[in-house]
Amino acid sequence: MTDIRRTILWVVFTMSLVLLWDGWQRHNGQPSLFHPAPAKTASAPAGPASAASAVTAALPAAAGASAAAGVPAAPAVQSQFVTITTDVVKATIDTRGGSLVRVELLKHADDTNPSGHVVVLDPIRQYSARSGLLNVPGAPSDQTVLSLVDGPRDLKDGQDALTVRMEGEQGGVKLVKTYTFKRGDYAIGVQHEVTNTGAAAVTPQLYVQLVRDGHVDHTGPSFAPTSFSGPALYTDKAKYHKLSFDDLKKGKAEYDKNADDGWVAMVQHYFVSAWLRNEAGPREFNVRPLNENLYTVGMVTNFATVAPGASAKLDNQLYVGPQEEKKLEVLAPGLELVKDYGIFKVLSKPLFWLLDLLHKFLGNWGWSIILLVVLLKVAFYGLNASAYRSMAKMKAVNPRIQEMRERMKDKPQQMQQEMMRIYKEEKINPLGSCLPIFLQMPFFIALYWVLLSSVEMRGAPWILWIHDLSKPDSLFGHILSAPIGPLPLLMTASSLLQVWLNPQPADPVQAKMMWIMPLAFSVMFFFFPSGLVLYWLVNNILSIAQQWMINKQIGATMKK
Repeated sequence: MTDIRRTILWVVFTMSLVLLWDGWQRHNGQPSLFHPAPAKTASAPAGPASAASAVTAALPAAAGASAAAGVPAAPAVQSQFVTITTDVVKATIDTRGGSLVRVELLKHADDTNPSGHVVVLDPIRQYSARSGLLNVPGAPSDQTVLSLVDGPRDLKDGQDALTVRMEGEQGGVKLVKTYTFKRGDYAIGVQHEVTNTGAAAVTPQLYVQLVRDGHVDHTGPSFAPTSFSGPALYTDKAKYHKLSFDDLKKGKAEYDKNADDGWVAMVQHYFVSAWLRNEAGPREFNVRPLNENLYTVGMVTNFATVAPGASAKLDNQLYVGPQEEKKLEVLAPGLELVKDYGIFKVLSKPLFWLLDLLHKFLGNWGWSIILLVVLLKVAFYGLNASAYRSMAKMKAVNPRIQEMRERMKDKPQQMQQEMMRIYKEEKINPLGSCLPIFLQMPFFIALYWVLLSSVEMRGAPWILWIHDLSKPDSLFGHILSAPIGPLPLLMTASSLLQVWLNPQPADPVQAKMMWIMPLAFSVMFFFFPSGLVLYWLVNNILSIAQQWMINKQIGATMKK
């Protein structure tokens, strides 16, 4: 039994060192063992139209047999870019197709440039939202240059909404595309109105698409899981379905291609873009690579048959913004699922709900995390107390065990029997000390995902030097050229204090490992979000207080 425990300890310790080395390599910009550097993306196109050409060429085949007529080649007409500014976004529209080619989120600072803002849709990434008509030869597509109708471009004070209208006519069909931007809202209304200017009835189809390169920015330490980036879609039948860039590239992606409801999205860390249509009706989904590093996710819906001189409309929403769970829930069924909670979603969602509730009262995410730890410790007080009593008794009888092991070192079988007799006599469960770890680890992992995925934590301060709970504490980083701060140092000290309070193994090798392993694992916390380190530090402090009190009680009892 001792050899097995020793082997397990050495395996865990060795893997810890490997993971720590890998994290240090990544921190210094060196290649990672587990996260190789992504393939270099193709050079940025001269303009957003480059991505549009690929999309337009690929879509008719993806949209089904009804789209076999295809889309005509792009006319040699110069387009223009129109900038729309509201209180929350700065959006750029290309009149070629009326495509949304850039969206800057004015309420979210850029990590790499604090004076700038997060850009979601971005021509440099070939990331855009596009739409056009199918099933009518020569009808306006995302390559058709539309005429911009004059109107305001900035949302004025006291104004609740701003509309941008573009129109174009081709193939006997006139398309009017209208964007509606609302104050304080990341959901943009997009209406497509079709007028039949020809002599025969037509049944056009509308395609909406999101196009993006396949580069994925790794978030968090290299030895920890990362949030999902890539295309996703949702239907009431199949529910939420993620499709990785790798699976798409290998042709392994499987999804329902037809449904009467649903939406499509491009997901990344903290932010998402999504084409939404809550009105029931047939739609066709297509998700595919367009070239080596360009991917598209889209859906096709049908207009009613339009007689000559008549018109028809389809209304959609285009969401481009943060993954704010409460707001996403009301926009479309299942849209909040784009927030990646990992494998412990069943714990992460309630934890975030509770954190959000505490934040409403406290107004600070750091204090909310601390109060959450207190509530969890109260909830598990009885179970933890039982484990700590077992640990305290083991610490108290440890001198007897050491003496017995020395006396019977040549009689291992009798030594094991005598040890079990002592444990039974003192009512000690040797495995009881593992209980707190098994109870806390799922919550630890779940909270890691809460802090990793919650955009609400992004840029959220606590006190003093902690200005962002979603980032590692690196107060001394500018001095030591490493992500080192007081919070993980305190966390390390608390872990060592816990080892001192615990019973020491009789095996000297195991005893040394008990001291070395907290140091190894604590180093990992230098790479974790400071909110998570705060959670674990407070948890350690409360555990130490509870364990110290129980040790004192057990020690006094056993002396009598």
